[in-house]
Amino acid sequence: MPVTFAFLLLPQLHIMDIAGPNQTILEAIGYGADFNITYCGIGQAPVCTSGLVMAKPTHFSKMQLQKGDYLIIPGCNVAYLTSAAFRAEKKLLQWIRDCHQAGIKLVSICSAAYVLAECGLLNDMECTTHFKRTQQMQQEYPRVKVKENVLFTESKDIYTSAGVASGIDLTLYIVEQLVGSFVAHKVAREMVIYIRRDGSDAQQSAYLKYRNHIHAGIHKVQDYIVENIHRKNQLHELAAAACMSERNLTRVFRKEAGVTINEYVNSIRAEKVNTLLHNPDLSRKQIARQVGLESERQLLRILQQTG
Repeated sequence: MPVTFAFLLLPQLHIMDIAGPNQTILEAIGYGADFNITYCGIGQAPVCTSGLVMAKPTHFSKMQLQKGDYLIIPGCNVAYLTSAAFRAEKKLLQWIRDCHQAGIKLVSICSAAYVLAECGLLNDMECTTHFKRTQQMQQEYPRVKVKENVLFTESKDIYTSAGVASGIDLTLYIVEQLVGSFVAHKVAREMVIYIRRDGSDAQQSAYLKYRNHIHAGIHKVQDYIVENIHRKNQLHELAAAACMSERNLTRVFRKEAGVTINEYVNSIRAEKVNTLLHNPDLSRKQIARQVGLESERQLLRILQQTG
C-alpha cells in the first residue's frame, strides 16, 4: 500500500510551508518511493499570505486516510490561527483528533503547531514552532512544552517543525524513516540542500554526512563511492568522475568534505556493514565482499575505526 501525504490547506497559509515539504515528497516519488500526495481544506479556495490563490481542495470530511498515512498542516498567519473564526472550526479540530486516534501521523510546519495545540494534541508534549512564536505559543497553551533552538520534534506520531525551511528538514527526516537514508540523501542532493540535524536527534547516517558543500565534482565522487561500495575503487576512477587530477581530487575532497577520501569510504562501508549484519543469511565473509573488503579482519577493523 502506498503512503499518502495529505496537505491540509487552511486560509492565509505560508507558501513555502507547503512548497518545501511538497517538493521533498515529490522528489522521493521520483526516486521510487511509493507515496501519494493529496490536498484538503475547509471548503474554500485558500489564499496564501503572499496573495496567491490556490484551487479549492477536497473538503477534509471527504478524505479517506489510512493508518500510517500523514496529514501535513502547513503554517498560516498566526493572527488567523488564534482568531475566533479558526477556533470555531470545531468539526475540523475533531477530525484532526480522529485522524490521530486512527493512527494517521500528524505533521505541523512552522506556526501550524498552533493547530495541533488547539486540538489538545500537544498537551504535556514537547513541540516547536517559528522562533518568533515560541514564547507566545507557550503563553497561549501553558500545558504544551515549547522547545526553542531545535529544527523539529517527534513524539507519539506527531511531528512539529520550526520556521519555514526547517519543514524541508522534517520532511526529509520522514522520508528517511520510510524509505531509508540513501533515498533521503538523493532527494537532498536533488534539491541542492544539506540535511541538518539537531543535537537532540539521532545521529545522522553516513550517507547524509560530509555533504555540507556545493562542489558538484566532489558530490559526484561521493555518489560514485556510495553506489560502488562493493568495489575496491581506485583513485584514478574517482578522479575521472570528478574531472580532476588525482592530486587535485585528494586536496579538494578533504577541503570540501572535511575528511579524506579513505575516511569517507570507510564511513560508507561501516554504514553498509551495519545494515547487512541484520541479515542472518549472510556470513561476515560475504558481508566483507559486498563492501569491497577482502577479509573479515578488514571488516572488523573498519567497524572499530568508525564505531
